[in-house]
Amino acid sequence: MVELPAWLWQPLLKMLILPIRSRQSAKLYQSIWLEEGSPLAVYSQRLAQNIQQNLGVRFKVCLAMRYGSPSIASALQTLQADANIRSIMVLPLYPQYAAATTASCFDAIADFFKQQRVIPTLHFINAYFAHPAYLNALAAHLQQEMKPDHDYLLFSFHGLPQRSVDLGDPYEKQCFATAHQLAQTLSLATHQYQVVFQSRFGRTQWLQPYCEAVLAELPKRGIRRVTVTCPGFAVDCLETLEEIAKRYREIFLQAGGEAFYYIPALNDDPRHSAGLATLIRESVNAQNLESNQ
Repeated sequence: MVELPAWLWQPLLKMLILPIRSRQSAKLYQSIWLEEGSPLAVYSQRLAQNIQQNLGVRFKVCLAMRYGSPSIASALQTLQADANIRSIMVLPLYPQYAAATTASCFDAIADFFKQQRVIPTLHFINAYFAHPAYLNALAAHLQQEMKPDHDYLLFSFHGLPQRSVDLGDPYEKQCFATAHQLAQTLSLATHQYQVVFQSRFGRTQWLQPYCEAVLAELPKRGIRRVTVTCPGFAVDCLETLEEIAKRYREIFLQAGGEAFYYIPALNDDPRHSAGLATLIRESVNAQNLESNQ
C-alpha cells in the first residue's frame, strides 16, 4: 500500500511497524481464528478446491498467497513440475485493480521467472470488478443475506492512499463501478447506500469517506440499522471479521445505532467458485489458450 523508496520505507517497516503491529495483529487474529486455522487461508483453500471442481481435470488450480503460505513461488514450482502444463493463467483475487495489490502479484511472478531458464506462456487477469459472473454472485448473496429491517447499506472497500489514485490507479473508480452495479441490481436508490473505505494506516490522506467516520455519523442522520458488505474481499479475513464486524460495529452502536449487520464475503459459496470458473474459461477461450492448464 505504501509507494515510497525502499531506503525510506524498509527501516520504518522493520524497526517500528512490524514489531508493534505483529503483536497487535496476533491478538486480533485470536478473536477470529477458526478450528482449521486462519479464515483467510481456510476460505481461500476451500474456494480453490471448488474452482478446481468447476473447471474439471483439464485444469490444474493452485492457491498462492501474496504474503504467506503457500507462496507464489511454491505454487509456480508446483505448476512447473507438471510436464503437461504449457501455459499459466494468473487470477489475483482482487476484483478491483491496484498497483499495490494486483500489480504486486505480477511483480512476484516476474521475480520468480527471472531465475528460470524456461518461461511458460503467461496470462494475467488484472481485474474483474464489472464481470457479470462476479456481480451476479454478489447480488444473489446480498439478496439472500440482507435483513428486511435495515435502513442503509454500506459498500466498504479496502482503503488506498490518495496518492496512489493521483498517480493513476483505477482502483477508486472500479470500486464505485462495482457498488453502483450492485445497487442497480438490488434496486437501491442513491439515498439507500454509500461507498466507504476502511483499513487506512498512518497520517497521510487515504480514499474517502472513511468507513468508521460514516458509521459514527449515521445515527445523527436518523439511520439506526445499518448493513455493511465488503465486495472487494474475495474471502473473509482480519479486515472484515475483526475490523468491520467487531470494531466498527461498536463504533456504530456507541454512536446511537440500534442494529449492525455484517454480510460475510462470498468465501466458498458455490456461486463464487462457479463465477470465477466462468471468468477463467472465458479468459482461456478469448486468448485461445491450451485447455490443459
